[in-house]
Amino acid sequence: MKLAHEIIIKPVITEKSMGGAAMKKYTFKVAKDATKIDIARAIEEIYSVKVTAVNTVNVRGQARRYGRYEGYTSSWKKAIVTLSEDSKPIEFFEGMM
Repeated sequence: MKLAHEIIIKPVITEKSMGGAAMKKYTFKVAKDATKIDIARAIEEIYSVKVTAVNTVNVRGQARRYGRYEGYTSSWKKAIVTLSEDSKPIEFFEGMM
């Protein structure tokens, strides 16, 4: 079994993902072999919150060119985690100020 920090790679910080924070939905980049149950347990362990739902998306790599060379960016897995109503919000920028 993997450790929690091996399952949750990093939070996805975009305008769209931060808009979901008002509804207690947070987006994370996760390990490709992680299941929804693994993701929920890892989030609960790291952030001390209660998870009610986990939705996952496999994101395909995009075609990129650099001069005459063509290739694809890496594919990855995204998890959208919904917290319970009584859970505290997750703060990503705590130590920034």
